[in-house]
Amino acid sequence: MKLSIGEQYLRYNGRRIDAAVIAEIHAAGGCEGTSAEADLYRFLHEWFSPSETLTVHTSGSTGKPKALEVSKRRMMESARMTCEHLSLGETDTALLCMNLKYIGAMMMVVRSLVAGMELFLRPASGHPFSDVRERVTFVAMVPLQLYNTLQNDTERSRLDRTEKVIIGGGAVDDALQQMTAGLHCAVYSTYGMTETLSHIALRPLNGTSAGECYTPFKGITLSQDEDGALIINAPALTLHPLHTNDIVRLHSDQSFSVVGRKDNVINSGGVKIHIEEVERLLKGMLSTPFAVTSIPDPRLGEAVTLLLTECRDIQELHRQMETVLPPYWCPKHIFVVGNIPMTENGKIDRASCRSLAREKGKIIPTPQNLEERK
Repeated sequence: MKLSIGEQYLRYNGRRIDAAVIAEIHAAGGCEGTSAEADLYRFLHEWFSPSETLTVHTSGSTGKPKALEVSKRRMMESARMTCEHLSLGETDTALLCMNLKYIGAMMMVVRSLVAGMELFLRPASGHPFSDVRERVTFVAMVPLQLYNTLQNDTERSRLDRTEKVIIGGGAVDDALQQMTAGLHCAVYSTYGMTETLSHIALRPLNGTSAGECYTPFKGITLSQDEDGALIINAPALTLHPLHTNDIVRLHSDQSFSVVGRKDNVINSGGVKIHIEEVERLLKGMLSTPFAVTSIPDPRLGEAVTLLLTECRDIQELHRQMETVLPPYWCPKHIFVVGNIPMTENGKIDRASCRSLAREKGKIIPTPQNLEERK
């Protein structure tokens, strides 16, 4: 593994790309434009610059996106962990098919540099394997890209020839995991966030080791706070232990499964309800896009609320939900909306969902208002 930027290179379009080559391309104006290739060259120019940090942006799935200054050295350590865990090296090839605005795509380039892999490039789209002819060893995708690829026989076949596939940027539900069962390639769900410089743990989705638990990389230790939220101690990646908002079940071997987010907990009548668990149970009965959120309630504190883009019979839907959800989990309100608010990288925008639900419910969450409604 090459952990010195001055020694790093990747192979692209039959050419060895290192700091000197990027300097030549930049001097010739080759980093202009908006194409995926121009984005790659711009990132590499920034990577090979004297600065010790890069600016990355969080996804904004639970609030306003924010910019973070991150250490290149720590990004290289993250890349090393992934490459060593998956046994990636100079004989391997990587496919970059995500937007370089986000850490997941940036880290695909850094992994290629650290391991000296050959990099193939495709514009970010819902069908990354639509025209891939090369032999791909390693690819990172978001769940929607995986889903779309599995719906097309040709694209599925190309994916299946890939050796190692990691899925990040969103949760992989049970239905999507089941769709990977027949694949020969190894498919993993990743656990991580921008602050951990991509993932710190992997969960096999298919094969004999498939299951619900994530296994952390070497050098990472995990614990929980009093609420059951995960604490990550990764000295090579973060200066201090990272207190996450993810409620987990942590096992003695350090493997863990995710229950939901602390900030996605609805406290309804004293019962703590995890939004993700409600959504998981509803996925089997709802064919239209939906999201679970809450609105203030003078009696319960918060009332579970369902947003969905289509519903012909709300009363019948209520009856169906009562058969799969515990009584306190059943939505007290169902609102049909034009679309479910999403972030740029395809996650449910939880903050916007709460605002939309409150607007639909015409409830202003102030003490005076709540007092009037008692």
